[in-house]
Amino acid sequence: MTTPQKLPLRRLPCLPLSLAIASALMVLAPAAQAQSLVELYQSARAFDAAYQSAKLQYDANLARAEQAKAGILPTAGLAAGVSRTGFENTNPAIDRSYNSQNATLSASQPLYRPANWATYAQGLKQVDLARAQLEAAEQDLVVRTAQAYFDVLAAQDTLTFVRAQKAAVDEQLAFAKRNFEVGTSTITDSREAQARFDLVTAQEIAADNDLRVKKIALDQLVGITESQPRSLLAPAALPPVMPADVNAWVQRSEGVHPNIRLAQGGLDIAELEVSKAEAGHKPTLDLTASYNVTRNPSSFAQSGVSSRTNTSNVGLLVNVPLFAGFSTQNRIRETLSLRDKARSDLEGARRTVAQATRSAYFGVLSGQGQVKALEAAELSSQSALEANKLGYQVGVRINIDVLNAQSQLFQTKRDLAQARYNVLLGDLRLRQASGTLTAEDLQTINTLLAK
Repeated sequence: MTTPQKLPLRRLPCLPLSLAIASALMVLAPAAQAQSLVELYQSARAFDAAYQSAKLQYDANLARAEQAKAGILPTAGLAAGVSRTGFENTNPAIDRSYNSQNATLSASQPLYRPANWATYAQGLKQVDLARAQLEAAEQDLVVRTAQAYFDVLAAQDTLTFVRAQKAAVDEQLAFAKRNFEVGTSTITDSREAQARFDLVTAQEIAADNDLRVKKIALDQLVGITESQPRSLLAPAALPPVMPADVNAWVQRSEGVHPNIRLAQGGLDIAELEVSKAEAGHKPTLDLTASYNVTRNPSSFAQSGVSSRTNTSNVGLLVNVPLFAGFSTQNRIRETLSLRDKARSDLEGARRTVAQATRSAYFGVLSGQGQVKALEAAELSSQSALEANKLGYQVGVRINIDVLNAQSQLFQTKRDLAQARYNVLLGDLRLRQASGTLTAEDLQTINTLLAK
C-alpha cells in the first residue's frame, strides 16, 4: 500500500491589491494641474452654449418686460412737410406758383386706460418669470457639470480597477503556467486563467474608450482641453441629508422652485389678461396737446404776400366703446378659460415638484444605504479572496475560485466608487428637485476632493 505523496504548498506571488491599484492610479495620474468641481463649474458657466443662450434670453425678456411701460407713459411726435402749389387762371391770364411749409408737435398722456395698466403689470410679472427661467438654467448647469465630472471619475475608477484586476489575473496565469510545467497542476488552470485574462483585456479596452468619451464630454462642457478633475478622497465621509425630513424638503419647494414660480407667474399674467379683456367695455381718457406752425412764403397766388399761422390745442379725448361685434365678450370668455388652465398648470407643477422631491430624497437615502452595504461587501470580498488564495495553496480550492473571487472584489470596488458618486450627485439632484440648488452647494463636494 502506497502512501499518497503530498503536493507542495503553492505560493501565489501575486501583487498585493493595494499596490496593484496604486500602480494603476500612477498610470492614470494626470500630468497637468487637476481642477476642482467648482473651478470646472466656473469654466462651464462662461463657456456652455446652453447656459449662455439662457442668459441672453433672460436679458431679452427683461427688455421685453420694459416695453410694457410704454402704454402708461406720454408719447410725443413731430411732423413736418413742404409742398409747392401751382395756380393758373385764364381770364385774366395769371400763372403763379407758391410754397407752403408746416410743422406740428403733438403729445398725448393716457389718463384712464385700464388695459394699458394691466399690460404694465404683466411686464413686471415677466421680470419674475425671466429670473425664474435663468435660475432653472443655472441649476441645470450645476447638475450637468457635476454629472460630467463624476462620469469621468467613475470611468477612471473603472479603468483603474480593470487594470489592477488584469495585473492580478496575469500573475495568476503565470503561476498556473509554472505549476503546469512542473506538473503540480493541470492544463485546465492555465486555460481558465488565460480565458479570464483575455476577458479582462477586452474590458480594459472598453473602459479606456469609455474614459476617453467621458473626458471629451466634460471638455466640451467646460471649454478646457484635457481637463483633469480631482479624484474623491478615500475613504470619503459622505454628508448626511439635511433636513432629514422629506416633508420639509417638499415645503421648501413651494415658494422657491423655478417651475412653481413660472406656473404662478403664468396664472398672475392670465388674471391680468382677463382684466385687459374686460377693459374692452370701459371708456378711455387721454390728455392731448398739439402745436402747429404753417408758413406760406408767397401766400395766396394773387396777393403775393407771405404769411405764417401758429395754432395750439390742448384737450381731453374720451373714447367710449359701444359695439364691437361681440369680440369683447368672446375675448373675455377666452381669457377666463386660459386663466383656469393656468391655475390647473400651477397645481400640476406643484404636484410634479413634490413627487420629484420625494423621489430624489428617498433616492439619496437608498444610495447611502447602498454605500454602507458595499463597504461591508468590499471587506467580505477581500476576505473571500484571501481565503480562496489560501485554499488554492493547500489544494482545497481550484484556480477558477481564485479568479472568481478576484472578479467579485474588483466589481464590488467599482460599484462602491460609483455608489459614492451617485450619492453626491443625488444630493445635488434633491436640491434641484426642491428648487434650492445653488452654485455654493458645490463647495461641500469640493471639500471631499483630493488637493
